[in-house]
Amino acid sequence: MDFKSEWKKLALIVAVFIACFYLPIGTQRFDNAVTESLHLVKWYAREHVVLCLVPAFFIAGAISVFVSQASVMKYLGARANKVLAYGVASVSGSVLAVCSCTILPLFAGIYRMGAGLGPATAFLYSGPAINVLAIILTARILGPELGIARAVGAIVFSIVIGLLMHAIYHREETEKANNQMQIPEPEAGKPLWQNAIYFTSLVGILVFANWAKPVSDTGLWSWIHSAKWLITAGFAVVLAVVLAMWFKKSELSEWSQATWGFAKQILPLLFLGVVVAGFLLGRPGREGIIPSAWVERAVGGNSLWANLFASVAGAFMYFATLTEVPILQGLIGAGMGKGPALALLLAGPALSLPNMLVIRSVMGTQKTVVYVSLVIVMSTIAGMLFGVML
Repeated sequence: MDFKSEWKKLALIVAVFIACFYLPIGTQRFDNAVTESLHLVKWYAREHVVLCLVPAFFIAGAISVFVSQASVMKYLGARANKVLAYGVASVSGSVLAVCSCTILPLFAGIYRMGAGLGPATAFLYSGPAINVLAIILTARILGPELGIARAVGAIVFSIVIGLLMHAIYHREETEKANNQMQIPEPEAGKPLWQNAIYFTSLVGILVFANWAKPVSDTGLWSWIHSAKWLITAGFAVVLAVVLAMWFKKSELSEWSQATWGFAKQILPLLFLGVVVAGFLLGRPGREGIIPSAWVERAVGGNSLWANLFASVAGAFMYFATLTEVPILQGLIGAGMGKGPALALLLAGPALSLPNMLVIRSVMGTQKTVVYVSLVIVMSTIAGMLFGVML
């Protein structure tokens, strides 16, 4: 008998027992935190799973099945032209304009297909961070200085973080690139124009089904929002025709299996992360176990601590698309400095606790810690510089 192993099990059992014995059920803050975690899960299930995650899972499955590994490596691989690779990664991520969780299946898809670590993480950051509507909303509500700083910072961050991740893991990326050179050319698949229509319809459904309502009721953004279900239905009809005309049953089966594989890996981790995030921080305008007054006191002024705290808090909180703006509006009204506000804007939408759990399952603990640390450190520095400039 391995007594060391048995003692560890006994210690775990005792620890769980003590936690259950002293569980603070009945105290208002604890009970409210539990309720908030369940409310956040319910809200997430209603607002994000069907319209955001399900289309993203299907796109990720399609990438893994119908996009050749050679194509991914040509544009995003470790040996791809740096300007091309980071340009494609940042632009494609920003076009999607999704939240920190919806980008995950797409990131997992291209990373497993051979994308280099640098371009893959640039894509991972740019998707939720470079959101044109969110940047416009930031400028209108929080001021043009914050809007411009957010736009410039997010674009620069996506490229710099990708380059730093590549540099830190240069030896591993070089080995990966050498291995990719030995991969044989794939057999010819569907014509490029057929794949283009197929993927455009999938991305169109994802983008327009989640088109957020703008502040103003006039203009192009408002018109698209009012017609978003009609546009989404149009893309769905195109997808149905494409699948019926160009795809075999075996291909559809392979696609569904790949989609299910991503869902199995990602959904449980997202559920766990949303529960914990709701328990700790609650929902917008609601408190979890951590009092909002603590956050408000910690982000006042433009000190190193205020900017670092804003970056860390933003990294662990879950922000649905556009919700960070009204949250920040309330915090600024409570005394938050402009520097910490920018730090939170650069770290918050791109990261969250659920997001971190899934990233770890895709590229490992060490790379996840490095990626998250880079986002936090760069957001802190950018916030301090912005605060000094103002």
